[in-house]
Parts: sequence; C-alpha cells; structure tokens
Amino acid sequence: MSDAPNPIDKVREKLLQSAFRMPSVQTMVSRKSSITNAFVNAIIPVVPPTAHEIEEALRILAMDPENLRCAYCGDRSTEWDHLRPLVKNRRPTGFISEIGNLVPSCGKCNQSKRNEDWETWMRSPTATLSPFCRGVPDLEHRIQRLRAYQRWRPTEPVNFEQIVGTAAWRAYWQRLQAVDEMLAQCQLAATDLAKTIAAARHASTRTDTTTTPQ
Repeated sequence: MSDAPNPIDKVREKLLQSAFRMPSVQTMVSRKSSITNAFVNAIIPVVPPTAHEIEEALRILAMDPENLRCAYCGDRSTEWDHLRPLVKNRRPTGFISEIGNLVPSCGKCNQSKRNEDWETWMRSPTATLSPFCRGVPDLEHRIQRLRAYQRWRPTEPVNFEQIVGTAAWRAYWQRLQAVDEMLAQCQLAATDLAKTIAAARHASTRTDTTTTPQ
C-alpha cells in the first residue's frame, strides 16, 4: 500500500494556499501592448542631448547630477521618463524622445504614470503609487518645476502620417494588425497543445500514485 498523506485541517489548508502563488501565465495575446510599443518606438525619432542641455535641464529641475532624484516624488532616480507619452490608443502621440520630453524618474512613478497626463496623474487620488497617494510633501512645488520645464522646451506633437504619407502610414499599422491576428491564431493552437500536454501529465501522475509497490 502507498503511504497516504496526513490529513490537513481547513485552517491549515487555507494558510498553505495563501502562502503559495503560481507565477502568472504569459500568453501571446497578453504581450499585445509590448508589441504595440515596439512598433511605435521603432519609428520615434531619438535626439540625444548635449552636455549643456542636460546641465540646463537639471538646473531647472534643481537637481545634482551626482544625486539624481525622481522629478515626480523625490526618490532616487533610476531612469528618464517621457513627460508626455509616446503612445496612446495603440498609436504614436507625436511626441518624441528628446531632452524637453524627458525627466528623471523612479521605477514606481514610471510604472504608475503609464501614458497619463503627468499633472493629472501626480494629483490623482486613485492612481496607484501616484505622488498624491504616496503623500509627497512638496507636491505642488514639484508640479511648478515641471511646468517651468515644459516652458523651457515647449514641444508640439509631430504629424508622422503627414510626413510619410497616408498610404505608407496605413500599410505600417496594417502590419501590426496582421501580427495581432497571427498571435491570436498561435495562442489558440498553443492552448490546445497545453490542454493535451496537461491531460497526459495528469494521467501519468495518477498512474504513478495509484500503483501499489511490490
């Protein structure tokens, strides 16, 4: 006979279940936003700043290059974030990667802000990890600095479609649609394969556990 496991009471079972979390399953369809961002970022112009431009940007933001801080909350900066989003509704906004559209940011603020209007997000009482929700004490002062930063380099969105022509523009986004449709088909095939593999694995496990040792 096989050794049966000791019974677990319901309280202990609930505790054990809460202690374990299966890693989230990544599907091809769930990567749609990443693919969209790749399509958009591939055509966004990147304008590297000069040392003088960086110095002026940090002066306006009242920052030390040896102790860079998040422009939104004041935590240690880990990256530079686009003040105005590059992507909205799966299409380019027209803003580009240039010093006037980039500010030092921490990872928490960058992830929380996403593609929202920066000032609306900073004041938001509902956006997770927004400076308002985190109780940043000098919130209004930071907003005024960022407004001054925008005035330093006022930027207007670029009309990419007008530059490249409507035909080329539409053809490019039709390719994205084709990728989306192909991923959806691949996901259906993957789901069927996963079910077959899981069923075979389950059947094999049941056979192993019910076999009586000799």
